Amino acid sequence: MLGEIIAIGNELTSGRIANTTSGFAARHLFASGYEIHAMHTIGDAPNLIGEVLKAAIHRVDFVIVTGGLGATDDDLTTEAVACALERPTIPNLELLSQIRSHLDAISASPVSPLEKLAWLPQGAEALTLQARISGYQLVHAGKPIFFLPGVPHQMESLLIDQVLPRLALWNQGRHLVSFQRIFKTLGMEEAAINDLMSRLNLDRRIDIGYYPVFPEVHVSLTLRSPVAAEAASLFATACRSVQVALGDFIYGQDDDSLAGVTCHLLEAAGLRLATAESCTGGLIGHLLTQVPGSSHSYLGGVIAYANGIKIRSLGVEETLLAVHGAVSPEVAEAMARGMRHKSGADIAVSVTGIAGPDGGTMAKPVGTVFIGMATENMSAVHPFYFSGSRQQIQEITAKTALDLIRRYLLQQGRAE
Repeated sequence: MLGEIIAIGNELTSGRIANTTSGFAARHLFASGYEIHAMHTIGDAPNLIGEVLKAAIHRVDFVIVTGGLGATDDDLTTEAVACALERPTIPNLELLSQIRSHLDAISASPVSPLEKLAWLPQGAEALTLQARISGYQLVHAGKPIFFLPGVPHQMESLLIDQVLPRLALWNQGRHLVSFQRIFKTLGMEEAAINDLMSRLNLDRRIDIGYYPVFPEVHVSLTLRSPVAAEAASLFATACRSVQVALGDFIYGQDDDSLAGVTCHLLEAAGLRLATAESCTGGLIGHLLTQVPGSSHSYLGGVIAYANGIKIRSLGVEETLLAVHGAVSPEVAEAMARGMRHKSGADIAVSVTGIAGPDGGTMAKPVGTVFIGMATENMSAVHPFYFSGSRQQIQEITAKTALDLIRRYLLQQGRAE
């Protein structure tokens, strides 16, 4: 089945509020096997609402409309639909009774703007009598149209609980079985991934998408088919091919985060991590502590931004700073060693660099970063030369540090 999504509201077209409802609806409809032909965002203009709705009904099998169902004067969706489809509004007696019962309990006024919510286009059916704004379904020209509130949590609840079950019953067997996996990578550019993927000669029915999410690249594999068993086998084969081709550049899938994967590997190995950060200002620690349960593997860290803190808190020798400078492989190694000694961690990682926009030199331009790592048996420093804004350099530095830890843990696991 093919559908369209229409989001209505001046707050959306002015940019004051982001349109999150359309994305939510599209994701869940796609996962349920439906194709989305188009998504529209329009203002509270009755003529435009009617025009876009009638065009959508002509093109697709179902329509989802969000927004403009409230009780205020600027909520014009129902009136616009009634006019455009020539279906005058009539009171839904169950909704009206429920509204009046509610009003009797909180107000002495015999009339309220809330009663507007009970007036629906002729032939419309309330989706539920339990929600604050019920939403409604209207069948027009033999096609279901679902009208949902624009408030995200209300819309999301009605979509999941009411719309998807009704669509499933509407035309059984017409929706496709969907398979989708997102491979999340770090350390390889989009063009290089694209070139590598093109050599795999995957089945043409596999749709491949590339999505840069700085500093990562996400690769999406999608297969939609009416034949579940055949599609499942084909999709599994394609996923294995991608995993082999991209190898350790893939840090996770779907909802995985780099910090989450790193914490999981640390916990599985029974190891504890500590961090010493200069140019990232605590960003590595912030990413790690966003992961539930990270306290099992992450001890904490020191933000050693000034040289004095590097000396006092990490034990970096003053002469080392004087000779090599704070941004140097020697200092990065000393920071990692010092952090590990002070914290008692199994692994310590350090970062020192020039995030910009100022502070760079010919010898050490903005984006110069050294990441150190220390364990009981080794210490190492990795030089990097990043580019971008200050925030981008900080972000790619923090995630690269996590990725170095992840790769180290993978190698140790294989060695065992």
